[in-house]
Amino acid sequence: MDRRNLALTASGFFLIAVCYGLARFAFGLFLPAIAADLSLSASFSGFISGGSFFGYCLAIVASAGLTERFGPRFVAGLAGCIAATGIFGIALAPGSVMLAVAVLFAGMSTGLASPPLAAAVAQQLPPERQDRTNTLINAGASGGVALSAPAAFLLGGNWRLAFAIFAAVALFVTFAVILSTPRKAPTSDDRARGLPTVNGDVKRLVVAAFLMGAASTAVWSFGGELTRRMLGWTSGEVGNLWLAIGVLGLSGGACGQLVRRFGLNRVHGAFLMMLAAGSLVVATATSPAMALAGGGAFGAAYMMLTGVYLVWGVRALADRPATGITIGFLAIAVGQVAGAPAFGLLLDATGPMVAGIAFALVALSACAFPRRPVAASRAA
Repeated sequence: MDRRNLALTASGFFLIAVCYGLARFAFGLFLPAIAADLSLSASFSGFISGGSFFGYCLAIVASAGLTERFGPRFVAGLAGCIAATGIFGIALAPGSVMLAVAVLFAGMSTGLASPPLAAAVAQQLPPERQDRTNTLINAGASGGVALSAPAAFLLGGNWRLAFAIFAAVALFVTFAVILSTPRKAPTSDDRARGLPTVNGDVKRLVVAAFLMGAASTAVWSFGGELTRRMLGWTSGEVGNLWLAIGVLGLSGGACGQLVRRFGLNRVHGAFLMMLAAGSLVVATATSPAMALAGGGAFGAAYMMLTGVYLVWGVRALADRPATGITIGFLAIAVGQVAGAPAFGLLLDATGPMVAGIAFALVALSACAFPRRPVAASRAA
């Protein structure tokens, strides 16, 4: 790999790490300390966490069009700037309202980041190297989660300083992305051609991804709160959970190989069961080892399932793969928008055990919506 392609891959990896790991998912890691300082209830914390996912939904809808019009360099740089601004806003938030605005703004960066990076890879690398490069860049989400864990361990409850440091890192990564990402926009052949055909396969993708996204908020938004309640963990100790999630989540890069060997539906069902089990273990953990095991299982399952929905989206709309990917990832985010406040309300009303069981069942319910290609259905 030459220097130019290596620079794009590395900067893309770290942009995804910043946007997903630091701007979006790190909020759940520091939530116990933030909630204590700003007197937030679990219910209101859930609504704030949902705002991050809502920001993602808004941004991903706009990102493809912005990339087509202004090119990948502009949109990738914009994603980094928005991430840095949102993260810094969290660090400075004097109260719950400003915190909610900053979290929503930071969440928008995740929706903006992926489409321009995919466009940059398509423009700069030959086709035979694009899948591998996109996989490496996508792994940045787990890398970012893992990188946020040492900050929690070292800084403990000093979440404002942690987010200030995250903002500085985001600015540095943004500068690197601007230098390494191509400027020009995709050709007209790559641009969206109106709304896609919503066939049965696409509908099942949307429902399954929505349910998985909703179920995942039990850990993404409330993993820190659950371990605080069950084990009395501080923010620094919760960092160990995030480290387990991030490190094991790197295994998601093997999704394509597993799908080719065992089939999409088998991989989908197996990792939905792992997601349900991991979430439930975190919610009901009675020992640190139990919580870390549950977090590791959750991280591996979540990253693997995002890969499944990526492959599913491409297959469901083979003539418009980028649109298929967007539909799957948008459905995950919409599920997270709905899931975070729902879990917060349930946690306040019933406690960790019942909330954990309920959301494990939500994850398992996605198994009822396997992929059934339109052509195969007609043949049957």
